Amino acid sequence: MFFLKKQRALGFAATVATTILVVSSIPIVGHAEYFKSFQHLIDYGRAKNVILFIGDGMGDSEITIARNYSVGAAGRLALDTLTFTGEYTTYSLQESNPKLPDYVTDSAASGTGWATGTKTSNGRISTTASTDKDLKTILELAQEKGFVTGDVSTAELTDATPAVLVSHVANRNCQGPTDMSSCPQDKKSAGGPGSIAEQSIDHGVDVFLGGGLQRYNQTIDGGSFAGKTVIESAQAQGYQVVTDAAGLQSAQPDKKVLGLFNSGNMSLEWSGESAVPFPGSGPQRCQENLRPTNEPSLAEMTSKAIELLEQRQGSQRSGRFAGRRGFFLQVEGASIDKRDHAGNPCEQIGETVAFDRAIKVALDYASRHPDTLVVVTADHGHTSQIIPNPTETDHSPGKYSTLTTADGAQMTINYATNLPNNSQEHTGTQVRIAAQGPQAANVVGVIDQTDLFHIMARAIGVE
Repeated sequence: MFFLKKQRALGFAATVATTILVVSSIPIVGHAEYFKSFQHLIDYGRAKNVILFIGDGMGDSEITIARNYSVGAAGRLALDTLTFTGEYTTYSLQESNPKLPDYVTDSAASGTGWATGTKTSNGRISTTASTDKDLKTILELAQEKGFVTGDVSTAELTDATPAVLVSHVANRNCQGPTDMSSCPQDKKSAGGPGSIAEQSIDHGVDVFLGGGLQRYNQTIDGGSFAGKTVIESAQAQGYQVVTDAAGLQSAQPDKKVLGLFNSGNMSLEWSGESAVPFPGSGPQRCQENLRPTNEPSLAEMTSKAIELLEQRQGSQRSGRFAGRRGFFLQVEGASIDKRDHAGNPCEQIGETVAFDRAIKVALDYASRHPDTLVVVTADHGHTSQIIPNPTETDHSPGKYSTLTTADGAQMTINYATNLPNNSQEHTGTQVRIAAQGPQAANVVGVIDQTDLFHIMARAIGVE
């Protein structure tokens, strides 16, 4: 199936290349070179670096809401500027019968899809549905190939999206050594690999930045670091631990970096009134720039991660990851999803705008390093919808908030997947995927979440 999709992309790129040649005055001797450059985007290209951006819960509606509010309907976000754009399907599998789809995924199953190329059931972290077998991840393959690696999130680093790259557990709730009631077979005291926090350190990721200090302060119950906290085990395994923005900026590449900037999820960027039943909240403009100065922004974490990974590429010539050749970095904007669950449009938009600023950092880097594959996508769709301004005699169920956008117009957002007061739900829609760089044209059309694994694997030469 992937081969057919690759051929479709090859035909698309050939069409684009032909168009360029027809409308330009390029001499005939340049035709082969131009076609070769498009082949680089599909099949033959190898990436020195891969930067994967995951907007958690960032469906097309969430993107449109953020665009309209922040730059206007005719404006464009950084994530709108990538060269190739497609959509991918996000369904997971049923745990009791993995032959059947579960049409609405959670972040654990969806992340496992792009991290391993294999679908699983909701709640699992890079393990198979029903049979609980470990699945090798793209980060593990990149390490074996000699790449330095990074994992960045505004959530706890033990949350599902960062976890799928660096751990294998039966349940996403098994975040720290004392959180293992759902995964007794994975406990270190039972001979297992330990919690997500323990495994993330044991994996030796070079740059690991986000929240979740509370998980890493827990005490390990087995193995060579029994009786030590996960942070103490990290320091013993060569990590420098930083806990604020100043510490991150002063971090040096001679050691691996573990940045833990909040006990739980990192602080939000914006605030505003939550959506409420008809007639709703607002009209409102959002309160911006609320993140505490001691916490780095996602853009700052992305910039520093790239800097450190670049510097670490040639720093180790022996040992487990000798001959390092480039970097693999995943960056998650986690609280787009969390604030969509909460039905708060300002907080949701603020996290999307912050995510977009981080993407701009990577695109600026890629403009100077064209051998970098940049991918921007989401793990699943979510609730928020732009609807006509409701009236007393004509309004839908759910909760509403009206915003005054950058255009000076009013935009009403509706949340209606879980009534009356519970957390809003994920949706089963396909979501955007966009890319530029080697292999980027393979995202065009409609693909599946698992295909992203293969695109990245081909880009780094492990498939």
